[in-house]
Amino acid sequence: MTLAPELAVTRWFNTSEPLTLAALRGRPVLLHAFQMLCPGCVAHGTPQTQRAFEIFRQSDLQVIGLHTVFEHHAAMTPVSLEAFIHEYRLTFPIAVDEPGEGTPIPVTMQRYGMQGTPTSILIGRDGKVAHHLFGQQSDMAIGALIAAELATPPA
Repeated sequence: MTLAPELAVTRWFNTSEPLTLAALRGRPVLLHAFQMLCPGCVAHGTPQTQRAFEIFRQSDLQVIGLHTVFEHHAAMTPVSLEAFIHEYRLTFPIAVDEPGEGTPIPVTMQRYGMQGTPTSILIGRDGKVAHHLFGQQSDMAIGALIAAELATPPA
C-alpha cells in the first residue's frame, strides 16, 4: 500500500500553520471532505467531525476538514466558508482544496478518488489510508475505527 496523497490546499482556517500529512506521519489523521452546501455534510458529516475533534482532543489524532468544492463554485467561496465555520462553530482545522485545472474536481478530491461529499478518510500512523468511505456512517463505526488506529503503537 502506498502513502496517502498529500493535501493540495489554497487556504487554512482554525490553524495558525498549514498542516501536511508528511509532518503528521506517526499520528492518525481523520480527513473529512465536505461542501457547505451539501445537506449530508451539514446535517451529519461536519457535526460528527466536530464531535470527533472534541472527543479525541486529548489523543494524538489530528482531525482535518477539507472543503472540496466540485459544484456551485461561485457560491462556495472562502468568504462564505468563513461565515459557515463561524455559524456552525467548527473549531477543527479546515483546508480549502485546490481547484482542479481544466476540471471542476479539486486536486485533493482527484488524488483520493473521492466520489463526492461527505467523505471520511482515516489515515493510519504509517501514513497509509486505513479507511475511505463516501456517505454517512454512524458515530459508533467511525469512533471504533479511530480507536483502533489510536491503539496502534507508533513506529
